[in-house]
Amino acid sequence: MALKTPLYDRHAELGARLVDFGGWDMPLNYGSQIEEHHAVRRTAGVFDVSHMRVVDIDGAESQAFLKRLLANDVGRLTRPGQALYSCMLNERAGVVDDLIVYRRSVGYRLVVNAGTADADVEWMVLQGTPFAVRLRERRDLAILAVQGPEALATTDLLFGDAAGDVRELGGFESAESPDGEAWFCARTGYTGEDGFELILPSSDVVATWNRLLEAGVRPCGLGARDTLRLEAGMNLYGQDMTAETSPLESGLAWTVAMGTDRAFIGRGALERQLAEGLRYGQVGLLLEAPGVLRSHMIVKTSNGDGEITSGSYAPTLGRSIALARVPVSCADDVAVDVRGKLLAARVVRPPFVRRGRIQINL
Repeated sequence: MALKTPLYDRHAELGARLVDFGGWDMPLNYGSQIEEHHAVRRTAGVFDVSHMRVVDIDGAESQAFLKRLLANDVGRLTRPGQALYSCMLNERAGVVDDLIVYRRSVGYRLVVNAGTADADVEWMVLQGTPFAVRLRERRDLAILAVQGPEALATTDLLFGDAAGDVRELGGFESAESPDGEAWFCARTGYTGEDGFELILPSSDVVATWNRLLEAGVRPCGLGARDTLRLEAGMNLYGQDMTAETSPLESGLAWTVAMGTDRAFIGRGALERQLAEGLRYGQVGLLLEAPGVLRSHMIVKTSNGDGEITSGSYAPTLGRSIALARVPVSCADDVAVDVRGKLLAARVVRPPFVRRGRIQINL
């Protein structure tokens, strides 16, 4: 039986099309995926992302543990409230998962993907054995993502006297209620728009969801979340990076902190890849002909074949776009095998859209 978030009944009442996603019954859309996409780009939308797993880590060696566990360096988080995005690698430098880690007044908070959550926690427990740390899975918490140019207008409604503090947060900064439990708000997201992600007790999430909808925020499902993140050039675990591909091959070299001698898991394999030279890298593609790009389509390049890892129609652009893993130094003009036809595509640099503005030449 599929798992359900605390908002499952509300999704059903709103007429959501529910689908299995990583073992969870989740809303794909509430009628029009395109309208939900545009709502986030133009006004504000709210996503139920309570299927994702919150893991709190504390203890005397929590920083040392995370410096070993993650490819990015938590030493960069010099004060509570700061956050960073990182990959968690295996010894072959394959991506076990991607996540966000937040520094709190005591310890750290990680948010990991739903489909990999159980395996992630097992990996963390295994790697944490030599360290004086405590890991707590917070299954008592829910998560909402409020995204769009009008998202911050909802903070008075949600946070009362603390709304100003939330609005003053910069990107990848967080704040929490004085008790550290009533709410935790971070200026992060997965859409390329302004907004925030709110972690709160599961018992409070239905009332919070209802207040947002009453204020005119549009409920949005997984379909719009996927087209929004693709336009923003953001990777999806299991497609754009996997346990068999390294961050260097997946457009995520910027998340790897190699500047010190920190011995994080997978470092040796990354150093070997760099010494040998990368064969593949990630690019963005813009289809120049009518059609829709999809995952696993073959990309024909001047240096050999590549493959689309994520592809879709992009509502903001009115064109089809993709992320693809292709041989390095290929020409800017490529062709994609779309149901047996080779269609012209142009290599571009993501993001395609950021803060509602198109970032590439059409």
